[in-house]
Amino acid sequence: MPYRYIPFSIGEIYHVYNRSVGKLPIFITIQDYFRAYETLDYYRFMKVPMRFSYFKRQVQYTKNAILDGLISNNKSMVTILAFALMPNHFHLVLVQKKKDGISELLRNFQNSYAKYFNTKRKRTGALFQSMFKSKRVNKDEQLMHLVRYVHLNPLTSRVIEKHEELENYPWNSFTDYMGKRTYSFVEKEMMRNYFKSIHSLKKFTFDQADYQRNLDEIKHLMIE
Repeated sequence: MPYRYIPFSIGEIYHVYNRSVGKLPIFITIQDYFRAYETLDYYRFMKVPMRFSYFKRQVQYTKNAILDGLISNNKSMVTILAFALMPNHFHLVLVQKKKDGISELLRNFQNSYAKYFNTKRKRTGALFQSMFKSKRVNKDEQLMHLVRYVHLNPLTSRVIEKHEELENYPWNSFTDYMGKRTYSFVEKEMMRNYFKSIHSLKKFTFDQADYQRNLDEIKHLMIE
């Protein structure tokens, strides 16, 4: 998969996203979503001891020991502030901690997941569009609205229909912010510091839910 070099700055926040080739569904089963979630969790670290496909074959005790070692040594290349896995694309909100950390994470994540997906479905060829897209987040207000946008994606796209489903939707970091996941690789403190409570963050998110859904329905009529 070809890549062009994108200069990301250490300590800066970026919205990173990519779509499948031809808008092909790439997260189809629960197993697919969970595989992507685990792959992100693994490759956010630098100098992982083995490819994720090998890591996945280890006994649970070994896997836990490897992850505990990476976490305790604070060897993450990026901080993940938010994510959404959608049927044919993904969104990540990331802080770069190491030079080229974002590019390395995306390269490893996309290559690993593509190999898994193609092997499982006896498919060949590229799975993701050739280059992921990214935008730098310059202001606190931009970050707040971006994370809300990412969290509302399943609702906007009607992957789920009801607002209350979002709190327990596992392939989106809103679940983590609501405290519904036991283990989480999402760093929540930065966003939570903008709000007095989890309830106020939840209210901020849902205040724009219907507007974002309606906007998504008419965006093909809008001139960008």
